[in-house]
Amino acid sequence: MKILAIDDQQLILLSVEKRLTELGYEVRTAVSIETGIKLYDSFKPDLVLLDMNMPEMSGTELVSCTGTELVKYIRVFMNNDTPILVMSGNTDEALIIENFDLGVNDYMKKPLSLDEMAARIKRIIGAPENKELNEAKKSDTRMLQKNCVGVVIPCYNEEERLLSNEFKDFAHKNLGYHLCFVNDGSTDNTLAVLEKLKEENPQNISIYNCKQNGGKAEAVRQGILHLVKDAQLDYIGFLDADLSTDFRDFDDLVKTIESSDFKIVSGSRISRMGADITKESARKIISMTINLIIQTILGMPFKDTQCGAKVMDREIASKMFNKKFVTKWLFDVELFMRMKKYFGKTEVKKMICEQPLKRWIHADGSKLSIKDSVKIVGQLAQIAIHYR
Repeated sequence: MKILAIDDQQLILLSVEKRLTELGYEVRTAVSIETGIKLYDSFKPDLVLLDMNMPEMSGTELVSCTGTELVKYIRVFMNNDTPILVMSGNTDEALIIENFDLGVNDYMKKPLSLDEMAARIKRIIGAPENKELNEAKKSDTRMLQKNCVGVVIPCYNEEERLLSNEFKDFAHKNLGYHLCFVNDGSTDNTLAVLEKLKEENPQNISIYNCKQNGGKAEAVRQGILHLVKDAQLDYIGFLDADLSTDFRDFDDLVKTIESSDFKIVSGSRISRMGADITKESARKIISMTINLIIQTILGMPFKDTQCGAKVMDREIASKMFNKKFVTKWLFDVELFMRMKKYFGKTEVKKMICEQPLKRWIHADGSKLSIKDSVKIVGQLAQIAIHYR
């Protein structure tokens, strides 16, 4: 049984192809509608698995061809009844109804598991004959995400603190996430730990190696500029290597930006009912003092600019990280200052969402000491002068 899978996001497509091949299907893939049409004509699939959110084609004959147009090509132009199964993050009811009216056999809304995808395909065309599946291959609950998200994790001498298993498990289970570890000139075995981590998830994990230590700001900036080059990524964010903010909270930030018009969703370590937020008492007092200074400089009521968990639209990432930051640690403040200068104070308030975290714990071995915190006041003055 032959399946043609069409999706412009390789992170999703490779996982779909691998799973369907494991189940015994013969699979061909395409990352554009144009290639998909050519493969449809030559491969003659038993089922087409299609993402609706495909970019428009270039060319002369099919300039405006989208996912819906491919359905029209099969049903109207070719007058063919090949089963079509749509898998998309687009939940627009009018679009869904239009595609059912055109003859789509089923419509799956992302996020969904590989198991659900396989079950729906089996319902429509059946399972491959004479295929004895290994027991371990019979179930795959990994999730295909609604959008593709790149996450930068800056690392400096994290050999002892890097929670490799947690990163590995997240990359394996959440298809659509790409983790980019930036080794910021580490002098220990951090790079070796990262390379071992990548070996187990080469499709979902990459390493950007900086030969010299440039500080967290430059490490995050280089990682983001590296990910911006990957056109399949809808959003780009960053997360601390110690996972003081865990993946569950980061995924919540992504869900917020997916379902809103915000351009940046920033985690906030504000204590609230039901939240597990733990800080050292001295660190908490210093943080509150610094935050008051930051609010004064920004002229905006942010509660926590320095939380190491943020996700943003790829356009914002490209525009706001194209130049080096003035400071090594306070690039979060500089990011908001740049946005304020570029878009204006009124508009930027509408673009940024500060979302309280459910969990955050100060990890032992944090690179930022109380002595460093005192230096921050001087760096804030430097930022205020630079961006005035």
